[in-house]
Amino acid sequence: MARSSDPNDPKGLIREAYRIDGIALPECRSIFLDWALSLPDSLDQKQALADLHTAYSAQDADHPMTQVLAEGLQTGQAPKRRGGWRARDRGT
Repeated sequence: MARSSDPNDPKGLIREAYRIDGIALPECRSIFLDWALSLPDSLDQKQALADLHTAYSAQDADHPMTQVLAEGLQTGQAPKRRGGWRARDRGT
């Protein structure tokens, strides 16, 4: 896949999702996950997501990827770690 000139979508994954005819929500979620995992550490993921949503929602508000981007914005807070001894049932 060719590199993208958009710094918020360096691999062009989001752009390509909008070009796929008949793409469904599950495929968009999979592409979104790949996009999120492939972002460089130096990029602010929340800002990149907001910028992509702004750009694409204006062009194609009914596309399933637009819904996925919006969901990402709503739930984009970092998950709290729930591991270790505190997360285990201590049988008390």
